[in-house]
Amino acid sequence: MSTLISFLGKGQADPQTGYRTANYRFDDGFSRRVPFFGLALAEYLKPDRLVLVGTASSMWDVFFHREGADDEAVLQLMAAVETGEVDQDMLELPRRQLSERLGVAVDCLLIPYARDAAEQAGILRLLAAVVPPAEELYIDVTHGFRHLPMLALVAARYLARVVGVKVQELYYGAFEMTTPEGETPVLRLGGLLAMLDWVDALASYDKDGDYGAFSPLLAADGMEKGRADLLARAAYFERTNNPVKAREKLNSVFPSVEAHRGPLGELFGETLAKRISWFRAPMRNDWELTLADAYRERGDYLRAATFMYEAFVTGACNVRRVNPNEFRERDEARSSAREAQPAFRELENLRNAMAHGVRPRAGQEARTLDDESALRAALKSLRKDLFQP
Repeated sequence: MSTLISFLGKGQADPQTGYRTANYRFDDGFSRRVPFFGLALAEYLKPDRLVLVGTASSMWDVFFHREGADDEAVLQLMAAVETGEVDQDMLELPRRQLSERLGVAVDCLLIPYARDAAEQAGILRLLAAVVPPAEELYIDVTHGFRHLPMLALVAARYLARVVGVKVQELYYGAFEMTTPEGETPVLRLGGLLAMLDWVDALASYDKDGDYGAFSPLLAADGMEKGRADLLARAAYFERTNNPVKAREKLNSVFPSVEAHRGPLGELFGETLAKRISWFRAPMRNDWELTLADAYRERGDYLRAATFMYEAFVTGACNVRRVNPNEFRERDEARSSAREAQPAFRELENLRNAMAHGVRPRAGQEARTLDDESALRAALKSLRKDLFQP
């Protein structure tokens, strides 16, 4: 099922039609000459349902009069529009008549004016109530108050995330871009939603370090899917504490990230490249320590402690000139370091306590885990003790 939401405003340019008539032209050549873009869009998209959204003073009277609604109903709407008192009952008859004429289900939704946060949130709740989950949704932001397109963009994201609708596209009939030949272009604004997906992915990465969120975005932006999938694989290995395999995948995909020239990838690519550049450090313990610092700053203290722990063990392997990737030699280096370094034993106890959800035996370590600022400070102090230059 598909739904088109179209906003109705207070057009004053023409007393008969409300809006100035325009020849709206789509990029595939389809065009219609109408005053209200939503009807041209409905003919173009052929949705299962059209939802007309307006306030109590939107030009319901002019719109329904032009669409052949009952004269008495239109007269009632004229009086109500003038005083800003249109209610749902007044819209019922003309709504049914328009539905019969168009051959598509039509709903009218009255919304507040979005004057403050409460009214803006109220509009989102009203829109959420009229679209079911999994609905394919199109939104027309051509008409209505000038601030409503901004709200419509938020609504599109809200409905997708909270209700579970599939927002297919946002449309705008750009009257101010009408050509000398009299054609008004129809703009697709869905790219704005894709930009928000990238912003969300950056925010998600800053919070939890999972750069795998960029993999489907890069693929949608034109990167070969197999290459983009390497980024998700790298993120998986990093988040399962396997920096060796993570680095292997990042080495393979990083040149593609740097060279990618998709419109959104270019916009965000440099930022992404900086966030995954840890793998360029020369030694494994350098990778692990960089990751430990990053996760500590994000507040992921278990991963921070784990990577710091492994960085110290790797460094101990380097000192002993043994292979840090060989389990037996690594375990021997760990045991030796544990005996020689009290700070390493303290780090191990903290890591184990967080991993297993148990309180450590030492009272000081238990108090450290009871307070986030104390834990963060303890991890910084242990880093200083264990990794003196």
